[in-house]
Amino acid sequence: MLNWLDVIKFANNGNPKPSRRVEKTEEEWKAQLTPEEYRVTRQKGTERAFSGEHCAIFEPALYGCVCCDNWLFDSREKFESGTGWPSFTQPVMENAVKYEQDRTHGMSRVEILCNVCDAHLGHVFPDGPMPSGLRFCTNSASLKKVNTTSLRTATFGGGCFWCTEAIFQQLAGVESVVSGYSGGTADTANYNEVTSGTTGHAEVIQVVYNEDVISYGDLVRLHLLTHNPTTLNQQGADRGTQYRSAIFFHSDEQKEIAEQVLSEMKAEFSDPIVTELVAFEAFYKAEDYHQDFYKNNQNYPYCSVVISPKLKKLREKYSDKLKNKENILHGK
Repeated sequence: MLNWLDVIKFANNGNPKPSRRVEKTEEEWKAQLTPEEYRVTRQKGTERAFSGEHCAIFEPALYGCVCCDNWLFDSREKFESGTGWPSFTQPVMENAVKYEQDRTHGMSRVEILCNVCDAHLGHVFPDGPMPSGLRFCTNSASLKKVNTTSLRTATFGGGCFWCTEAIFQQLAGVESVVSGYSGGTADTANYNEVTSGTTGHAEVIQVVYNEDVISYGDLVRLHLLTHNPTTLNQQGADRGTQYRSAIFFHSDEQKEIAEQVLSEMKAEFSDPIVTELVAFEAFYKAEDYHQDFYKNNQNYPYCSVVISPKLKKLREKYSDKLKNKENILHGK
């Protein structure tokens, strides 16, 4: 979950890498967009408060960029801010939005833009609802509403998040994986305190997935099959409550599915499953050096000794669930 410190860091030090880039000439944008869409997105305009078509709509939907269809916001993060513009607490993925300092009109603000095509979306402010405290104030003219969305969020704890992150990044249908902490409070959501085992936090991953490609049930099954769900507060040599096996459900539907899968999976293990099943409350992103840890540190001893064998097993036993199948067949 992004917070104001993350926003300032991106605005000052550089934005996350986009999933792709779309670039067109001004004439091409003018031909594609309505005059109002062009004024707002390409000329950094602002629509009148309460005039936008998406301002008061809250039914389930995904909001994409009107210029390039990049996924930007999920209606589940939408709230009534009273400002007259569509407001969200989070982007759908960390790299969906880019941030730039804006000191025009005698103010100091943070502008938000589409990270794929640089379309102006609006501004972000630190006065939104908790736990993020953010308000992504957007122009309706910048957004394209999709009536239904297949993107969902799941949160799992399975020991060290270096392992679980590396595994779930391999799965087809998984759009993003972020390492972090859940189960405790914001003031203790940092690695130094979590390692004490007294904060209530578990090391977890927050997964954004496309349920048209992979189901929540399959995610739960793979979660259980790629760590040991029968050891209490322990995964191998990692011991402590922060390493507990856990499923943080985001809805009653996820809870029911997880309960069903946990019951089905009992036969797979000789010892009782001790995985904790609890309602999701908040996710706190871990420090930057924990993100993509295996990708960036494959020669690190823990990675080569613990994570690489797990990924080899994953490729051998569950290749039908993985992305980039040609690379997997060749051991890449």
